[in-house]
Order: sequence, then C-alpha cells, then structure tokens
Amino acid sequence: MLRVLTITLLLISATCVTFSVRANDWITLKIKGVEGSLARNVKAHLGTLPDSSVQRRAFIFNAEDNIEAAMHSMGYYHSKISQHVINNDKKAWVFNIDIDAGPPTLISWIDIQVKGEMRNDPVFEKWLSQLTIRPGDRLNQGVYEDIKSQLLTLALARGYFDGKFDQARIAVNRDFNTAKISLYYDSGKRYHIGKVSFTGSTLEPQILEQLIPFKLDAPYSTANLGQLNRQLLDTGYFSNIKVLPLVDQVKGLQVPVRVELSSRPYHSIELGLGADIGNTVDNNLEPRVRVTWRTPQINKYGHSQETTAEWSPDKPKFLTTYTIPLSHPIDDQLKIRVGILRDKYGVTQVYNPDERQFNNTGQLEATKKVLAVIRHQRLKSKWLFNYSAEVMNENYTQSGVDYDPKFVLFGTSLSKTVRGDNSLDPKSGFFQFYSLEYADPNLGSEVRLARLQSKFIWIDTFFEKHRIVSRLDMAANLTSNNSLAEIPPSLRYFAGGDQSIRGYSYNELGPSIDSVNAEGEVIREVIGGRYLMVGSLEYQYYLTPHWRVATFVDAGNAFDVNQIELVTSVGAGIHWISPIGPVKLDVGIGLKETDTISRPWRIHITMGSVL
Repeated sequence: MLRVLTITLLLISATCVTFSVRANDWITLKIKGVEGSLARNVKAHLGTLPDSSVQRRAFIFNAEDNIEAAMHSMGYYHSKISQHVINNDKKAWVFNIDIDAGPPTLISWIDIQVKGEMRNDPVFEKWLSQLTIRPGDRLNQGVYEDIKSQLLTLALARGYFDGKFDQARIAVNRDFNTAKISLYYDSGKRYHIGKVSFTGSTLEPQILEQLIPFKLDAPYSTANLGQLNRQLLDTGYFSNIKVLPLVDQVKGLQVPVRVELSSRPYHSIELGLGADIGNTVDNNLEPRVRVTWRTPQINKYGHSQETTAEWSPDKPKFLTTYTIPLSHPIDDQLKIRVGILRDKYGVTQVYNPDERQFNNTGQLEATKKVLAVIRHQRLKSKWLFNYSAEVMNENYTQSGVDYDPKFVLFGTSLSKTVRGDNSLDPKSGFFQFYSLEYADPNLGSEVRLARLQSKFIWIDTFFEKHRIVSRLDMAANLTSNNSLAEIPPSLRYFAGGDQSIRGYSYNELGPSIDSVNAEGEVIREVIGGRYLMVGSLEYQYYLTPHWRVATFVDAGNAFDVNQIELVTSVGAGIHWISPIGPVKLDVGIGLKETDTISRPWRIHITMGSVL
C-alpha cells in the first residue's frame, strides 16, 4: 500500500513539473515550471515543431521571444527563462526549457465608458452588468480583447454603425505588478430599419407585409431581423430565406432591408411509422403507417392543405385540412377539416362458465364522419386560442344495439407551449391545454353534452444528463345518466396506449357494463367513462448526446362515479435522438392483472417530440 502511494505521488509531482513532451525527428521539447492555461499558451506561441535543420535553428533562436510574448499576454512580466539544448548527432535534439513565471500582474482599475445613444440602451446596460472581470483579477490580454470584441459586436447588432473607440488600452506598472484597463467608446447615433422589400415570392404583397414584426423606422437590431426570419420560416411557404440589411444603401439613418425568398416544392410527402406489441387485448404486432401529403402554398393568397392517411389493422383514418390565412398568415387562420375515421375502443369479453373466466372476443368498433370549421389565433401573450363548430356522425354497436348519433359541437380551447430551446428534443419546457365543447338537442345534437378537458406536460433537465418528463391528463363529460349510450365512443374517455398507461393497449381501459346476448352468454364490454385522470412521471438519463435510457410509471384510468379503479404500469425504454426527432422504444408492464391476462405488457415504438 505504501509503495503504491509513493509511486502515485511521484507521478503527480512529475505531472506538475512537466506539462508536455513533444518530439519529432528533429527535436524533442521538454518544458517545466508552468501548467494549465499558461502552459497551453506557451505551447501555442512556440508553434509547430521544426521539419528541417534550418527550421530547428530558427525554432530554438526564437523560442525565448515567443515564450516572453506568451507570458506577457497572460500578465507575467517578470518571468525567467532558462534553455538548454542537447545536441544529438543522429537523433533528435533535446530542447529543455525551464520557466519561472514570477509574480502575476493584477488589474487595479477597470474603466469602461460609453457616450452617444448607446449609453442609455438597456441591452448595453445588461451586458455591462454581466461582465465577470473585476479589480484583483490576474491580467489576461485575451480577456481584454474579448471584451473589446463583445462591445463592438453589440454595437453593430444594435445599429450603432458609426461607433468608434476613443481610447482602448492597458497601462501596466511593472514595478508594482498592476494594470489599468481603459475602454472609451463613442457609439454615435443609432440607425433605424427602413423599407423592407421582398423578392422571389408569388404571394400577395399584403401577406408578406403582415409578417414584418416591427414598424417602419423601428430601431435597428439583429434581433428584429431574426424575428422576421422566424416569422417567414414558420409560415411553411419557403425553403430558403435570406434577410439582408443593405448598410451600403443607407438613407439618412434608415437601413433598407431586402428579403430573398425561395418557395417550397409545390407538394411534399411525409411517412411516419410506429408499432405496438404485447399480450393485452391484441397479442399480435400492431403496426401503424401514416402518410402525410402537404401543399404549402396553393395560390397567391397563401392557402394550404394537409392530408393524412393512417393505416393500422381495422383502424384506417383519413383527414384533410384546408387552411386560409385571415388577418395574419400564422397568427390568424381559418381551418376547414373533413375526415372519416374508424377506431376500436375498450375490450369485449364473453364469460366461459366451464373455465370460470372471461375471454376476449373483440372491441367496440366505431366509424366517424366529421366536418369542422376552426378559427385559430395566436394572442399577443403567446396563447393559442381556437373556437370551432364541428358536425359529426358516428356508427357503432353496443350491447347488441346499433347506434347512429349525430352531434353538432361548439368548442373553444386555449393552449400554450414554452420551450427552453428550439430543438426537436428540448431540455426544458411546459405545455398546458384547456378546452370546452358543448352540444345541445336544440342545436342539432342527439343529446345535451358539455366536455371539459385539460392537459399538462412538464420537462426539465438537471445536471446536464438527467431529464424529467411528467404528464397529466384530466377530462369530464357532463350529461344526464339517460344519455350515456347516445354519446359515441370518440367522445367518451378511455385509457391505455403509448400516450397514456403504457402497460396496456390503446384505449383498452375504462368502465365496463355486463349484458346477456341472444345466445344467453354473459358479455362484458369496456365502453369508456365520463371522466379521465391519467398521470405519468418519466426519468431519462443521457448516455451520449444522441442516446438515452428511460424509466417511467403511469397511473390513472377512465372512470364513472360508480366505477373508480386506479391502474398503474411501470416500464423502461431506450431513445435515439435522431436528426428528425427522438425515436423511442418503450416497454410497459401493467401492475393490475385482468380477468384474462396474468401480467399485461406492451412494447411501443414511437417517433416525435413530446412538445
């Protein structure tokens, strides 16, 4: 044990004394006495090793000057440098350098003054308050040059194009090892944004002008121009956008801006894939294929369409949405939606008296036709506000009775998404959604119904690699007990699936009813509930920037007043953060045993961002 400790201390000591040994066919370089950033700076000033005898002589001859320059730039003006060269005739020469850094030069005074309009700019005041350099710090000319560069960059980004330094210097007192930094900057007047012109677009000029997020003669800033670029990008109309300030064409204090645009292809096709497998309602692999066809710009008025066709066994869906810009191409839109959707809900079971258990026979199937008109608006507070009218007709058979109810739903919703970054897999964020829908027999619906829904998703990352994702869904249908059978399955609430309780099949869970069919068999059907509450907590750990593992717990259920049953599942997964978004493989295990399955489990393969 003592011997191991002694060897370790010797190794540490050697590391502190010698920071590098570099060698080639001409020279072996050994430097002692400096370490860390100072050692790296010395190495950088010495440059590359020689490749010939002539370069070797020049390298040795200039070494002391280069080392002194390196030490001065880091605030050491009293360094002592000793050199020793071992001349090997047939081998590389050994060049030993020993450096005594001496006392460092400390900053005794920092004076940063700005005059002109920039003096009262709040962005400059914020930058100044965030500077970390302080009196007492060791002088570092690299930090000084960085501050100068930051100040110039900030001035140009804020439109102070006539700015200049009246004084920029470091006064060093070598006798007392102190330095005074003086930066005096005259910003002059701030320029403003002039006329914005567009080229390369077939849209009506009025539509493009609505996308300008600032007024004519607004103070110049690259943030304003960046916001214009984002607005144009978010429309989906353009494949390439260049926002160019024409500084060489300034008139007075106005900088004209030219925007060069390239339209997206007239049509685009997107393919999405997913799959579930497990031993719950359906024991087979359940693939999902989704094809999305988009036309980003149909005419000069900015109309667009998106059509989605999705296929999975016995669950085909077709939905098309036509979008018309109103007062703003992004923030105010009218959407007309038409679709035919077939889906399965719950589980249907028949009681086997010989085995004294229920056996699965299928699910509640429904086909829905829908026509909706939606007004979509983004408020100044960044909330998304929708109000809509939807006409729907749904066909289904429940307890041997055929139903064909018609509904006219009037609805409104509010939602807001806050992201910590703009990536497809944000490190933090918060999503909240609230909606209210109402149907009435006097307005063309089968029964009176009020639907309340809310959803929350919270994401945060701790200590770089540790990410938490939590989710909460709550909903309620307010209607009379006599109207429950007339409410179609798509308007009821079920639990289970990759966005719900992951140990169970999609829409498998919920309240059930028992009945007797014509053959005298006892039938149990999960028909959905009036209420829903499902929560999830997931912990994710990043193995690399592109791979992470996850573990989760999901709990809750759909329920009625007289049927409240908590269901929980746990599981784990592995996620690949691909260039087009995270691809997730999750395995969920249900903790509640059903009448037919001893331990349910599901495998979910999904792709896409949580937010």
